Parts: sequence; C-alpha cells; structure tokens
Amino acid sequence: MASQQRSTSAAGTREKSYFEQQREELMAEIAMSFEHVLANINKLNRSLEAVITVGNEFSSVEALWSQFENVMGKEPEEVSDKSEAEGETSVGDQTEGASEA
Repeated sequence: MASQQRSTSAAGTREKSYFEQQREELMAEIAMSFEHVLANINKLNRSLEAVITVGNEFSSVEALWSQFENVMGKEPEEVSDKSEAEGETSVGDQTEGASEA
C-alpha cells in the first residue's frame, strides 16, 4: 500500500511531456474556437430571425401588389380582344372603300 501511494504522488508531481503540453494547448485552443463558433452561430440565428420578421411584415404589401399585378395583367387581354374585334370591322370597311375607288 505504501508503494502505491509513493508511485501516485510521484506521478502527480512529474513533469508533463512535450506531447502532453502541446495537446493541452491545442485542446484549449480548440475549446476557445468552439466557443467563438457557437457565439457566431447565435449571432447568425438572431440575424436570420430578424430577416424573417421583416419579411413577414411585408406579406400584406406583397399580397396587395400581387392583386394589383393580377388586375393589370387581365386588362390588356380584354382590351386587345375588343380592339381586335373593332380592327376586323374597320379593315373590312377599308377594303370595300378601296375597291370602289
């Protein structure tokens, strides 16, 4: 039992090897990098939430513009149908007048 206590205390006070020192430094650096990554991910998450919130505020405006676009898109078709019908009658009138001359 006494020999085990001496070996434990000797192992506890022995100096760390170069490998162990480098490993601890790298582990600390990696832990710090992970903390920075986590902080940046949290910032990104907050920014995305803000963008989504702003986008949702424009949903009513988007609906209004979509309605306007649909109304404006339908009118030219109706107007062109009417003008084509009028154009056929006026073209017919012009050809009759040309044959009389």
